[in-house]
Amino acid sequence: MPEHPIVRIALLGPESTGKSTLAERLAEQYQTVWVPEFARTYLATLDHPYTAADVLHCFREQVAAEESATAAASRLLFCDTEIINFRVWLIYRFGHCPSFVSDAWTHRYDFYLLTYPDIAFEPDPLREHPGRRLFFFDWYRRELEMRGANYSVIKGEGEARIRNAKLALDQFLAARAQ
Repeated sequence: MPEHPIVRIALLGPESTGKSTLAERLAEQYQTVWVPEFARTYLATLDHPYTAADVLHCFREQVAAEESATAAASRLLFCDTEIINFRVWLIYRFGHCPSFVSDAWTHRYDFYLLTYPDIAFEPDPLREHPGRRLFFFDWYRRELEMRGANYSVIKGEGEARIRNAKLALDQFLAARAQ
């Protein structure tokens, strides 16, 4: 058992809101590791439109990657996507979410950085909903509120966004230490 338990920080937000950049930069600043979004790599290799089975495969691999990265983490672990994202994705795209996905959320993440869609959308072949970013932001926020999760909304462009995320995280960590 580590001297201090690993604090899991989840990045959640609509497409193209800087989650990967934040996860990587914050991990650098806090001298720890981050878990990239497995689905981005996996879906790019498919030769067919993705299915619910593909999303569930991504879910399982994401959870396994988080568990593996925990051993290399130094106090904090940044997760570039998480369980709520899979729940919303499955419901929105396929109309249902297996209970084992929703149930996997329980006490998994200590703090969320919920990224607001106030930066320019950067198209890529895997992004599907440029016009629905606020819709998904609101849905994610409702999910966090429903669970009583600790979170902070992150806004701003470029370095300001990174500073805002670091400030929110530092405030959370200070309050947790008291």
